Amino acid sequence: MKKFIIICVSILLLYFIGDYLYYNKGIYISFSTDKTVTSFTKTEGKKIYVDHGIGKGFEEFQIKGVDMGVGIPGYFATDYAIDKATYLRWFQLIQEMGANTVRVYTILDDTFYDAVSEYNTGNENPLYIIHGLWVNDYVQNSRVDAYDESFLDQMIEDSRLLVDVIHGNRKLELGRGHGSGSYTKDISPWVIGYILGVEWEDITVAYTNRMQKDKNIYIGKYFSTTVDASPFEAMLAQVGDKIIAYESDRYKQQRMVAFSNWATTDPFDYPDYISNYFYKIAKVDVEHIQPTRNFLSGTFASYHIYPYYPDYLNYMLDKEKYVDKAGKINTYYAYLKMINDHHTMPVVISEFGFPTSRGMAQKDFNTGRSQGRLSEQQQGQAIIDSYNDIMAAGSAGAVIFTWQDEWFKRTWNTMHAVDLTKTPYWSDYQTNEQYFGLLSFDPGKEKSISYVDGDLSEWKDTDKVIDTPTSSLSMKYDEKFIYFLAWNKGFTEDDTLYIPIDTTPKTGSNYSQNEDVKFERDADFLMVINGKENSRVLVQERYEVLRAMFRHEVEGKDAYYDPPDKKTPIFKNINLILQTALLDPKEATQPKNNAQTKALNMEIYETGRLTYGNANPESPDFNSLADFHFSGEYIELKIPWQLFNFSNPSEMMIHDDYYEHYGVENIRIDRLYAGIGKKGEINQRIAMKPYALDGWGRKVTYHERLKQSYYEIQKVWVKNE
Repeated sequence: MKKFIIICVSILLLYFIGDYLYYNKGIYISFSTDKTVTSFTKTEGKKIYVDHGIGKGFEEFQIKGVDMGVGIPGYFATDYAIDKATYLRWFQLIQEMGANTVRVYTILDDTFYDAVSEYNTGNENPLYIIHGLWVNDYVQNSRVDAYDESFLDQMIEDSRLLVDVIHGNRKLELGRGHGSGSYTKDISPWVIGYILGVEWEDITVAYTNRMQKDKNIYIGKYFSTTVDASPFEAMLAQVGDKIIAYESDRYKQQRMVAFSNWATTDPFDYPDYISNYFYKIAKVDVEHIQPTRNFLSGTFASYHIYPYYPDYLNYMLDKEKYVDKAGKINTYYAYLKMINDHHTMPVVISEFGFPTSRGMAQKDFNTGRSQGRLSEQQQGQAIIDSYNDIMAAGSAGAVIFTWQDEWFKRTWNTMHAVDLTKTPYWSDYQTNEQYFGLLSFDPGKEKSISYVDGDLSEWKDTDKVIDTPTSSLSMKYDEKFIYFLAWNKGFTEDDTLYIPIDTTPKTGSNYSQNEDVKFERDADFLMVINGKENSRVLVQERYEVLRAMFRHEVEGKDAYYDPPDKKTPIFKNINLILQTALLDPKEATQPKNNAQTKALNMEIYETGRLTYGNANPESPDFNSLADFHFSGEYIELKIPWQLFNFSNPSEMMIHDDYYEHYGVENIRIDRLYAGIGKKGEINQRIAMKPYALDGWGRKVTYHERLKQSYYEIQKVWVKNE
């Protein structure tokens, strides 16, 4: 009996050891060395072909895809909070839009792979996957070059994990840059290719090429470099070779492999004035990485390309020659054509897109397809126009960035103004990176608490903050906006209405010199309703965040040398800074121009200006950018939290005094004060009453809504099937 127990325990121990080594460590013994390696994808010339397994052999395949992130409201991406039912619902909507491919950036949690398997199994029209291999931001911005073990060895190890994951042969614990779980579903029949890497930091590429000059040659079984390759390109060839070798040996399969790239590290040389202005210091050219005959699937050139930045060609002296087929200056199309003409392999634009945010980060001067400040209808048109440019330039496919909005995202021109540890808990309409999606997450479980549309039935007496015989002001809020309903007896659109707001106890003024109007309390903001085209939110100069954070970039002056008085009566327009050149780079980079002139290259635009329209998605004249609407003597408004300097409204945190802390620090408030008055009727100070602010913590509410852009794309993609 004792011997039997020992044998049983030994068998169990061997089983668990074997299970651990096989599924957790990827250790295996190949018993099928004579089995033929197969591939259901291949490239020929500049086209991609897929064998759909329906007896027709290889057919030309044009990638029409969407990128998919892993964020939903209330969670960071690394929480991997999306459930299987949500994935299945999204896959159906994506296919109904006319897409045939989903691109993901990293190994997700096992829920995604379970959903892909369930959705595609038995589906005559499966949804294909392009799978990314992530490189974390830390290693790209650290002291090491790409040949360091934390970079190269980790990429190779992660590539093997990725292969095992798509074949349903791995168990993973949560790690930096990837999800976790038991990966038991084989989705390899639907994974058409890998995109290895991310948007490469130019300094990492340049540093690698400088530090590893003797490593510019790689000769592998599946990838080899040409004599013109750089050390960084040779590193990529090695990673590509290793992932193909591993999958070929263990699973006897291959699929297409591409290497991530973007305009910052494109393969072109530019005039010095362009390179100097845009700090163009590195190139990655996948033409220097050539597949061998052993690689059945082939490779394609993957690029993230947006019209608005870096728009090198817009500043070329001969930019007039960059026209599209309609004869209009279109530097986006011209750049895409340059990319396609350069490559001998298929080109896939694996990221392009436009945000429906209120805030904007960059302008596109030629086509108007800017990074932000686009309505949902404009987003759809910009995507369609860009897709047409992409395909007209000769590309083999395009992938829209992105499927869903992501509340946790940040962007360079607003990240100073918000608490980056709490971004998933509110929807920041000023941050463009949160709004690239075709699917919106609107506040409220089934509908939002208010829509700026002229329908006053959603407002109750309990919402009133001020109520007099001649005027009233009602307020409410959710995860995205503070809503106002203002009423003034006899008000017409020709009148001017003032709504002062007091948030911070540290600063403010009881008088606006600009508008010559007085308040009962020290106001920090002043909403001026002055017709459909000239209404705006003003901020007291001391509380202007742009001055405190970007005065040097905009004016070439030190913001803290001569700060505004705490009670200054000057109220200023609210502006956002843009990453767009005001001066011609050829002039801006000349030695005669001093640092102050160079600083003046940073453009700003007035984000406090209010847009008139109907903000109800169910309205036929819906404008997602609408801020206010007239309805007789009533005015409805919705103001995004960040415009009032809230850094985290879920906990009602606002900016403290910038000049006490030399930057943005935060304080909590439990109320604000608001008032209302009409120009010509104000004989004394505008009365201001308190409005309680409780916040909602992490208990966010939201509902999904397909944007107008979804339906615009559907018309084009479904029609062209």
